[in-house]
Amino acid sequence: MALADDENHWISDLENALLEECSVSDIYCICKGKPLPESLRPEVWQICLDVRDKGNQLDHFNEVYDLANQTVLREDCKNFVAKLGNDEEDKIQVISDLESIITFYCKSRNLPYSRNNGWIEILLPILTLKVPKSPTYNLFEAIRDTFIPQSCEKDGNAFHILRLLLLYHDPELCSFLDTKRITPENYCLTWFQSLFAATCSLPVVINMWDYYFQQSDPFFIFFLSLIMVVNARDEIMSLKNESRDQIIASLSNMPSRLEADDVADFCSLAQYYAVKTPMSFRQDLMQTIYNGKMDSTLLVSQALCLPVSVHELVDNIARESTNVDAVRFFLVDCRPVEHYNAGHLPTAFHLDCNLMLQEPSAFATAVQGLLSAQRQALAHNSTAGGEHLCFLGSGSNEEDQYTHMIVASFLQKHTKYVSLLTGGYLALHDYLSDNLGYLQDHSPRHCIVCMPNFTAKLERQANVKTPGQSGDLFGKISAAMRSKSAEVTGKLIEYIVNPSNSPVQERHVSSNDRIGRRYRDVAPVFSIDDDHDNVANIEEQEREDNHEMVQIQSYLKKPEIIQHFPCQEVRMNGAMFKSHLIVTECELIVLREVPESRGAAEVIVKRPLSAIVKITARKRHPELITFKYGVPDGENLKISDMDRFLIPNADKATKVVSDQILKQLKAKE
Repeated sequence: MALADDENHWISDLENALLEECSVSDIYCICKGKPLPESLRPEVWQICLDVRDKGNQLDHFNEVYDLANQTVLREDCKNFVAKLGNDEEDKIQVISDLESIITFYCKSRNLPYSRNNGWIEILLPILTLKVPKSPTYNLFEAIRDTFIPQSCEKDGNAFHILRLLLLYHDPELCSFLDTKRITPENYCLTWFQSLFAATCSLPVVINMWDYYFQQSDPFFIFFLSLIMVVNARDEIMSLKNESRDQIIASLSNMPSRLEADDVADFCSLAQYYAVKTPMSFRQDLMQTIYNGKMDSTLLVSQALCLPVSVHELVDNIARESTNVDAVRFFLVDCRPVEHYNAGHLPTAFHLDCNLMLQEPSAFATAVQGLLSAQRQALAHNSTAGGEHLCFLGSGSNEEDQYTHMIVASFLQKHTKYVSLLTGGYLALHDYLSDNLGYLQDHSPRHCIVCMPNFTAKLERQANVKTPGQSGDLFGKISAAMRSKSAEVTGKLIEYIVNPSNSPVQERHVSSNDRIGRRYRDVAPVFSIDDDHDNVANIEEQEREDNHEMVQIQSYLKKPEIIQHFPCQEVRMNGAMFKSHLIVTECELIVLREVPESRGAAEVIVKRPLSAIVKITARKRHPELITFKYGVPDGENLKISDMDRFLIPNADKATKVVSDQILKQLKAKE
């Protein structure tokens, strides 16, 4: 008895919430998708569909029934109600309500009525609520406006999206249906038009809508439909010798097999698949699908596979997710090697698109290397690895023909979780335009985006000489960029397996190579170069100490502080944190702001100035400053650690730090 009371405790919580102002999220937190009590369902649905206070729209109805297809509508209402088995008196009232609601909806939206459009089926579950005609109309209108994909009645984008989802999660099943010339509009039009009300039993529909409306996610219909097909894959594949019409009939009738007790598992599985799917495509397409606002750039019908936006890719790479089911990308850069070497994301595996046609055997070997690197990345739980393959092309239609061939080859092998970055490298470069330091080995001289402006910039800088800058620097960079694709791939695999040798760090020479003497006989400590000195044995990790929490303004008033500079701390994985760089007579201190605690910060770095052996800036991005720490090693320097910052006032910051270091050296002498 006590257990039953505990299980029903949420019902009393829901009753109390409904007595006050509550939102959809409040209801979901209480109910968690459970079927609703019959007595509370009308009010909950009205809250979830935001129509509780909408008023009586039917007051505007002139009660004139003169639609072009009015006779067809009336006949459909009669035929539908005849199947319900109500008393004659009830039937007449239901027929009248159906006809008036649909007639007013058509007139208010200037829409024609057409047979089998799902409208009457949508109204049936609403009628079971036994609410007055006005809220019945409001609920019907809200479901039509919010949850029915408009594009399935116009351009068919909804069906193309469902096919892309099926291709993403079960490419073999999708390929089978494609060979039979069966596309989603052949079997799921009624699913979409009626939210399954036309194909499922009434108890199933009501329980499904309870879950659906609590989720408040219009896109959920796509994952429900996906599960409907994927769950029946063995049965569908066994119909390979049947006719196309028989397979379509079997697919169309699948929802009718659901029982009310199956709904919870069915919806939970759909939610699981939603989590396992990239999110940006649905965000980008929501307006097109549900509001009918066409965007010529979103040619869903021509998409080779599921599109992924640049912002989702970059965010995915930088974010550390604790959800093992969440999407993690393994990025495959398919551009020619010279383009890859002129700038790429640090976690990108290079698969030269030219190899596919020029050297098929080498391409096959490279693909095996890719799959091996992916397995190793997953085994080592690397941030560079994931189950989901995201392919990156140039962003140019001509060059990306080869990228598309590579993607198609993976799809033909029924590889799961294949996506393509929308806009390719051009879109990526544009997205990172304010922080190109995030790109590995970015070279304006060879980058296809920067190249047109490079000559002009070079001329402007021709008369500016920086101490310690080599006149042959660009030649050295160019030579470094010509490394073979196989060597780059090998370095990436090494990075994935052993992140301590991350290619994001300085990686051109070993710790035993000559770096130069520290300070003595050198002009300033600070130098502008391409920041490619070696950093030996540095591991990319957060310092695990219990960081001291301080109030920023109070801390900055300390008398020993000589100067402080607002900045962004830049981690090796590209993550950035709003910070403050502080210089005292003998220390370099960094406060990282705590977003959830206004005015507070963590003391994330506290280094003696004497440990700094070099300060470098990228010649192309002088605001990106790296402080390198280490010890003299004979005539060389052994770099042991480093910190990197984006400092708007970088010139002044590096001068203050350099001056303090030189003061310390002179004091010791």
